[in-house]
Amino acid sequence: MSITVKVRDFMNRNIVKVPSTASVREIIEVMVKKDVGSVLVEKNNEIIGIITERDIMKRNCMGPRECDALTASDVMSSPLITIDADASLSEAADLFVKKDIRRLVVTEKGKIVGIFTQKDLLDKTIDVFMVLASV
Repeated sequence: MSITVKVRDFMNRNIVKVPSTASVREIIEVMVKKDVGSVLVEKNNEIIGIITERDIMKRNCMGPRECDALTASDVMSSPLITIDADASLSEAADLFVKKDIRRLVVTEKGKIVGIFTQKDLLDKTIDVFMVLASV
């Protein structure tokens, strides 16, 4: 018997967006307030990139001056790396490794519907193993 667990079953539907013109300081404030580790960047009602905590750290935004001077467009990762909501967890794991990333933007019929992270994958894989171990 084969068990297929889909990304849609465990993705985070809490999508937080910021405008491409937002300063890094504003982005940090949004991330803290919304308690998220990433935000999608929007320009002209289109998602053009993603910013993670790691992106901000890599850009050396160490002080208020740098955080005010840099915008979302300066620090975002683009193009987005996406996965279909109906993809399996193994497909997601494969993309994480091949692309050396920690977050995937989840789509359904071309529309962004969530975010799936390596942590989500690890948590859910452990849950599945625990269930299987108790059978």
